Parts: sequence; C-alpha cells; structure tokens
Amino acid sequence: MNPPIFSLFDLRKSLLHVAVALLAIVSAAPGVKAQVPPRPIDATDLRNPIEFGASGVVQAGDDPAFAQPDFDDSGWSLADAKRRLRDYFPKNQQPIIWRRLHVQVKPTAVGLALSLEPYGIDRAFEIYVNGQKLFASGQVDPYIPYTRSARILVRIPDDLTRTGLLIVAIRARTPLSTWARENAAFNRDILTLGSENTLRDRNLLKLIRLKAMPALLALLGLGVGLVALALLSAHPREMEYLCIFALGMVGAAQFALYTLPSLIQNIPALWDVLDLSLVGLQCVAFLLLCQALTRHRFSRWLWVYVAASVLLMFSVSVAFDFGSVPGDYKDLAMTPYYLVFAGIMPLLLFRQLRRGNREAGILIGFLIFWSVGMFLVVLLAIMYRTPILRSSAGTVAHWLEGFPIGVVNVSVIDIGSLIFWVSLTIIMVLRATSASRREALMEGELEAARELQQVIFPEEVQAIPGFVVESVYLPAQQVGGDFFQVLPTSDGGLLLIVGDVAGKGLPAAMLVSVLVGAVRTVAEYTTEPGEILVSLNERLLGRTRGGFSTAVAARIFPDGTIRVANAGHIHPYLNGHELELPGALPLGIQAGTHYETNSFHLPAWSRLTFYSDGVIEAQNHKRELFGFDRGKAISTESAAAIVEAARQFGQSDDITVVAITRVAAIATAA
Repeated sequence: MNPPIFSLFDLRKSLLHVAVALLAIVSAAPGVKAQVPPRPIDATDLRNPIEFGASGVVQAGDDPAFAQPDFDDSGWSLADAKRRLRDYFPKNQQPIIWRRLHVQVKPTAVGLALSLEPYGIDRAFEIYVNGQKLFASGQVDPYIPYTRSARILVRIPDDLTRTGLLIVAIRARTPLSTWARENAAFNRDILTLGSENTLRDRNLLKLIRLKAMPALLALLGLGVGLVALALLSAHPREMEYLCIFALGMVGAAQFALYTLPSLIQNIPALWDVLDLSLVGLQCVAFLLLCQALTRHRFSRWLWVYVAASVLLMFSVSVAFDFGSVPGDYKDLAMTPYYLVFAGIMPLLLFRQLRRGNREAGILIGFLIFWSVGMFLVVLLAIMYRTPILRSSAGTVAHWLEGFPIGVVNVSVIDIGSLIFWVSLTIIMVLRATSASRREALMEGELEAARELQQVIFPEEVQAIPGFVVESVYLPAQQVGGDFFQVLPTSDGGLLLIVGDVAGKGLPAAMLVSVLVGAVRTVAEYTTEPGEILVSLNERLLGRTRGGFSTAVAARIFPDGTIRVANAGHIHPYLNGHELELPGALPLGIQAGTHYETNSFHLPAWSRLTFYSDGVIEAQNHKRELFGFDRGKAISTESAAAIVEAARQFGQSDDITVVAITRVAAIATAA
C-alpha cells in the first residue's frame, strides 16, 4: 500500500504548531519581550512578608501612563536578577527606567506596606501603587540624586487593596553608573510586601544588627577623645592628645551628622561632600598622630601624595553620586587612598617599632584589619570588572559585609576600628602611668627644693640694731625664682640683696640656691654692692642655659648712708619715691659687666622698700597690670600689706617685698 500523502491543510497546521513551539521557547528566554501580562505575585496569604524584588517587567523610557493600573505592559521585558540593565536595552539606554509588578492580595487586607532595602533601587526614584504616587526619593527629572542607604517603609492605603490587585510601578533615574551595574536592582530581597508593623520591626532589627557596631565605635571614639582632651589640658605640649581628640570628635560628628541621618531617611547626595570632608580630616589627624607618636616628621612628598589621593577620592565619589562613574570605578579610584593605611603607614610604623618605639607597634595591629578590609573592597571591584571572576564576587562581598556575633554584625573594618581605639587607650594609659611616675619624682624634687628654700629664706630675719627689717616671700608655685638675703655687717650696718631669676619651678629654684650660696660666700670678703654683683655675674655665666637673673644690692651704714648697685632689677622706693639708678645688664648675660654704685641717705624713721617684679606684674581678670603707679602708691605700707594687695589683684609670678626702716633712737645713740 502506498503511504498517505499529506494535504496542504495538514502541512500548514504542522508548521503552525512548530512556530508556536519555537515562539514559546524564545519567549521563555530572559530579557525577551513578554507577550502576555505577567502572572501576578500571590500575596493573598501574608502570614509572613513576601520578598518579590526579582519579579516584574521593565521598560526604558518615560510616560506617565506607565504608572496607571490599566496600562498594558505585556510587551515589556521580564526582570532577571542575573542580567545587567544594558543587556535589556543594548541600543536604548534611556535616562529613565520604569518597572511594574503585579501583586494579588486579599481585598480585605489592611495595614500593608512596602519595604525597600538600602542600595536597592537608585539615587532618584518614585513609587506608585495603582496609579497613586506614594513615595519619592530625590528627583527623577530634573535629576537630583539622594543617598540610598536608608531602609524605606512605604505604607499602602487600605482603599488601594480593595480591588485585590496591586500594580506597583517604580520610576527610576538611570545614570551611567546604573547602566554599568551588574544588576538593575532586581534582587529578590530588595522589595518586600507585608504588614507595616511587621516590616517596621524587622527593619529596626536589621538596623540594630548592621549599625549597632558603628554606633558603639562612634561612642567609644567620642569617649577616648574626651579623655585625650583632659590629658591635653594637663600636658598641653603633647600634641598627640590633640590628634586623638580630633579623631574622636570627627568620627562622632561623621556618625551624628551623616551616617545616622542617612540611615533614617535618604538625604541629598551632596551631603556626601560633608562625609568625604570628614574622611579627609580623619586621614590628616591620623597622620599627625603617627607623626607625633613616632617623633618622626613625615616628608613633604608623603603629604603631597595624601592630598592627591584624597582629592582623587573626593572627585570620583562626587562623580559617582551624580551617576557619571560606575561604582566599581569609584572603588578602584580609592586605591591610592587605601594605600596610605594599607601600605605606607604600616611600613613607617614597623620601621619605628624596630627602633624601639613600642607605641608604633601598638598601632600596627589595627592597620592589619583595615588593610584586609580595604583589600577586599579593591578585590571586589576587580572581580566585578572581570567576567571570569564575577560569579565569585558574592562571596567576597559577604566577607566584606561582616559576620553576625550575637545580634550584632561585625565587619573586618569594625574589628580594625575597635582595635584602633583600644590601642589609643592603651597608649594613653601607658603615657599617663609614666607621667604619674615622673610627676611623683618631680613632686619629691620640688618638696626638697621647697625645704631648701625654707632654709634659705627663714621666716624671721636676724635682728639688726638700729633697723627694722620686714620681709615677705610668696612664690607663685611650690618653689619660686625670687631670692633675698639680709646680712649684718661688722660696723653695725646691713647688706641687702634682692633678686629674681627668670623662669619658675624647679630650675629657677636650683639657680636661686646657687645665687644665695654665692652671696654668702662673696659677702665674707666684700660688702661693696658693685663688687658683689660683678662676682654674682661671673658665677652665673654658663649656668643659666640662656636665662638670666636681675638683682639689686644695697649696703646701709649705721649713719644712714646707702650705697646701691643695680643689675636690671626694679628700683627701690625711699619714702614712696623711686631711687634713680643707672641701667645695667642682668646677671649671667655678658662677662666683664661693670655695675655702678650710687650713694643715697636714709634719714631716721625713713623707709626703704624693695620689690620683685611679681608685685608690678600682678594681673587681674581684665588683664590689667598692677603697674608701677600702684606699686609706688603703696610702697610706704607694710611688707605684708603690699604682698596682700598684689595677691588680691591677681598674682601671676613670685612676689617678694623687703622693707627696711632706720630707727631714730638707735641712730642718735650711735
């Protein structure tokens, strides 16, 4: 029997079946235009939130009708989380992209909301539900980018769910950086539908888990910075404390002014300029800290490199914010900045450690963790740019994001920051302990110097017939730089030397002891004021380390004759009038200095008063000096009254007052 022959009708029917099958196969391929409306996402049973970020259809271009629920989107491309946006529209890269999702819900559902994960969509987008605009971040057209690190919760009005179908439309600005991204924000977990209360609680828990550690680090840095400020007030020359304080304050300001607001809601992308500026300040403060701790001044070229790397990071990051640079390019552009912490500073600190600087060794520990974190950022950017490595990028991203420890997520950078603040705390504790030991030793030396000065300046001056001597010595610190000696002479008169060593504290007190010893030695072979000052000048030469001492010497005879020589000291007052004395260099400045001696007369019951400059230089809260006029006006009062007046006005230096009164009865008998 001959085989049957197909009819023309049968042939056409077979070809039609084949065409339909081929069309079905092609339609199933990712990115191919959908021919029928996409099947709605079933959210009728919302016992738990539903993640549907990888669903829906997408279309390039802009038309207000795209937001309407009755718009026919059957010709749009199906969303695919594994494809880049430019793969959907290789020849139609429009500045605006729309996306639509069909979600079936119970008509009686109430209290529903959409939750958007950070970095989920883009820097400018709008969300519509059934044609009603519910949320906007930034401005799509004209383009105003916002940050995208906040978890957004969009409440859906109850009246929109009564139809049983929600058409979620997202209008997003798509700059160059979005077109070059590995996916166009089509990950499953970036868009979630559920009860508003449930989603709010879940977002809060995520926020605590991911950002609790940065918040704790900001508080820790603030505390360490305040401790450094307290130490700086006690040790104003230790500039490392100022650097630690600056790091703590900048870190706290960065969290309070940028990180925290951007976590609560998206803010204008220009705020990134503030964040980048604070990052630059942190870098400078850290380098200054390392320079202060190592006592090693960095080269000018290092500072030039740091400035260039910060400027590059700043410019590329701002360009990324406005969509001109892809994200992985931005990460690669930060490599020179990362090298400061991951290459240059570890080498410099290690070199200082080998030289015996243990503080440099303490700082190296945290740089290891920072270096690993920065290396992962750069590696991730390279993997995204390399097709053969792109599939493994998720693993590196997971390492970079960190690992949960209890309810808190901790990243490698967080561990490094924690070690950093702990390291600075250890350094400050070690320094404070060392300073306490030095201060205890210094306190003992000061106590010994104070006891020595009590021996040098007895509370009561030896009585000298024919004269009444008053003396009051009030140091500004435990020990001072003023000195005086009142010595009787063999003829019944007296020898007086009053002086003031430049400086305060222990060095001045030690020089005072040298001068007082020299005065007693010189007085054994001469009582001539000029000769005494010449001898003291020679004794001080080479011992003052650039300092000097003023002094005035007076020889008072029983008959009232006064011979006075001055070495740059304040002139004495006779019955309220300043004695005119020639000027001369202080002691210890120039060898061979001659000190002229002048003669005066001290009548019976007359008063001769000597000051140190602590009286004249007393200063009140208005920064007014006590001055020569006030000093002259009270020069006839008792020594105790003069000292008290200067002290109440505002003591700023050692105060010494010696007053000598010639007694008439004794003088007449003589």
